[in-house]
Amino acid sequence: MRVLVTGGSGYLGTHLRRFFGADDYSRRSGRDILDPEQAKLAADYDMVIHMAAHLSKTREDEDYTYRTNVEGTVNLLKNIREDASFIFVSTKDVYGRFADNYSQVNEECPTLYSGQTPLEWSKLITERYVEYYAHSRHFRSCIFRLSTPYARPTLNNVPNIVGYLADAINNGEAISLPAKGLPRRDILHVDDLCAACEAFSDSVIRHGLYNLGGGIRNTLTLSELVRKLEEVSGLEAVIDDTIELPAPIPMNYVSDISRVDQELGWSPRMSLDDGLKTLFT
Repeated sequence: MRVLVTGGSGYLGTHLRRFFGADDYSRRSGRDILDPEQAKLAADYDMVIHMAAHLSKTREDEDYTYRTNVEGTVNLLKNIREDASFIFVSTKDVYGRFADNYSQVNEECPTLYSGQTPLEWSKLITERYVEYYAHSRHFRSCIFRLSTPYARPTLNNVPNIVGYLADAINNGEAISLPAKGLPRRDILHVDDLCAACEAFSDSVIRHGLYNLGGGIRNTLTLSELVRKLEEVSGLEAVIDDTIELPAPIPMNYVSDISRVDQELGWSPRMSLDDGLKTLFT
């Protein structure tokens, strides 16, 4: 099976590319999803895992964010061949403020506009394009609304909150936590993301949309996450509580992963301790 990972040189994409022995479609490899001619390369693959995106959340970048994340994805979708598979990595943040109404967020959570940034809104719009092209052009599609993934460090890539905290602890840098460390997140190791993509590829599902995260067993407040990182690394965090950072939106997010478990037979396998240890080795 030939696999293509867009953004395959990125923070998560690097690991997905290695897991599948996939080819890289990224600007670092000289390929741009905004180039319709280059996007024709997608027709050569049995599965395309689409990670590439412009990640800015600012209003100043909104035009480029929408162009890259929506128009760029459409360029790829037009070239996916019949019965091939297209996996779109979306985000939990399409739910915006509504996620705070759920102890575990399922796929029925509303996605109405509630202050989402251009990044999240572009992801939600793109989901609809994925569904349209997959149904009309008869290829398989999977949308993963991803919750707080983390991965081993890779060259020239910026980590998310989990990796940032691990790096700060490893380097003895001061850490300031939003809302006094009370926000709660379920975290997902990149190896489990790879396994989820493989589970869809191996399944009989034609079209799926799933919340994908660590679930309730892999949920911590940010303060608890710092303590767990200290525990697995044997290092001590430097906490600077003089800086008050605003609470994130949503304040708490835990994925309900019952649908992906039922339909794809997937659940996280990496334990918190084993997963977080990989950030220090």
